[in-house]
Amino acid sequence: MNQPTNSRIGGDPVHLGGIVLKVVWRDLTTVLTEEEVLDKGFSRAKKAADRVDDHVKVFRVRKQLTRMVQTAADVMSQYLEDTEKSWPSLDQMPLFDKAMVEACVGCDDYRHHLSMLGWGAKQMRKIAKHNAAKIVRTARFEIMHDARKEAYGRISSIMRRLSPSLDWLHESRLVLRKLPVIDQLCPTIVVCGAPNVGKSAFISTLSSGNMEVNHYPFTTKQLHVGHFKHRRVPHQMVDTPGLLDRPMDDRNAIELQAIAAIEHVGSLCIYLMDISEKCGTSIEDQNNLLDEVKELLPEIDIIVVVSKADLMEPRPSNWELVEQLESEWDGEGEPDLPVLIDEEGCVTISALDGVGVTALRLEMVRRCKANMSEDPMSLPDGWHRKS
Repeated sequence: MNQPTNSRIGGDPVHLGGIVLKVVWRDLTTVLTEEEVLDKGFSRAKKAADRVDDHVKVFRVRKQLTRMVQTAADVMSQYLEDTEKSWPSLDQMPLFDKAMVEACVGCDDYRHHLSMLGWGAKQMRKIAKHNAAKIVRTARFEIMHDARKEAYGRISSIMRRLSPSLDWLHESRLVLRKLPVIDQLCPTIVVCGAPNVGKSAFISTLSSGNMEVNHYPFTTKQLHVGHFKHRRVPHQMVDTPGLLDRPMDDRNAIELQAIAAIEHVGSLCIYLMDISEKCGTSIEDQNNLLDEVKELLPEIDIIVVVSKADLMEPRPSNWELVEQLESEWDGEGEPDLPVLIDEEGCVTISALDGVGVTALRLEMVRRCKANMSEDPMSLPDGWHRKS
């Protein structure tokens, strides 16, 4: 038998025409095991044979066995094809989702195991056609039954070869279902920085993202997306796992997810720093990481924000002014609220006390709006790929 090749075309991401806007990973359906697929196919085949009614025995047996072979192959091959098509195509998904697949399960494995399903379905149809012809051409019962047994055995052999791929897809589904849904048409603000600098608390304050916030590194086990609206325009905020200052090859899957988010979806990047070093990362390492983020995002606007202003001694000089103006703002219009500034002249916030957060959000909205393409004919990433 020939080795499988990737003929993947389909998938059920959200499209605008032929444009992939977002992939909804949580909609991936359950992947059956080898035994479950075989049981499904053979039980349907038996029911199909039981419905045959012919008073001439040779004709009846021929029809029954032919129907069993064809039904078993059709049911199993159709399931394999439907499963393959229900998974989004790597060639059509946005670069962000493709990078997430690479970080979580590996793009090569993703392609290989999906293509195995298509290959298996094709082989089953060939087996059914070949053995059904054997049954039709003979009037000897033993040859008919041998042809049916041969077909069932070869189909079972194909399923044994597909078992590792089905198991891999089942495990990968559990991982991929946890990935966030990123809408390519919405302004996206990526919040990054070293572990435990206050990213999750910052996003929880500004958006609907309900993050797990504790005082230890790597609280954020994966990417989370929060949302807020400003003048009816939805904005996305991506909470990334803490990035460590170390070579790319040494980074784990969680860190690679964060890098994928930073590199492919950000309209704006907020880089949070903790100058108190209570996060467990030195200022030098945080600055080195900032330099690396700037290299990753040469064309994306970056705002460096010092977090945990409530721990500063003394507090920022305009703390009371910013706190008062933010409390007086009724949410209407776009006031020019001053951002909270520390003694070094850096933008700072206190997510714990909520001071400086609203002013920074307005600044982020202005930056996102300014960074949006003014070309009305511009299209999202991947627009040129056919559906």
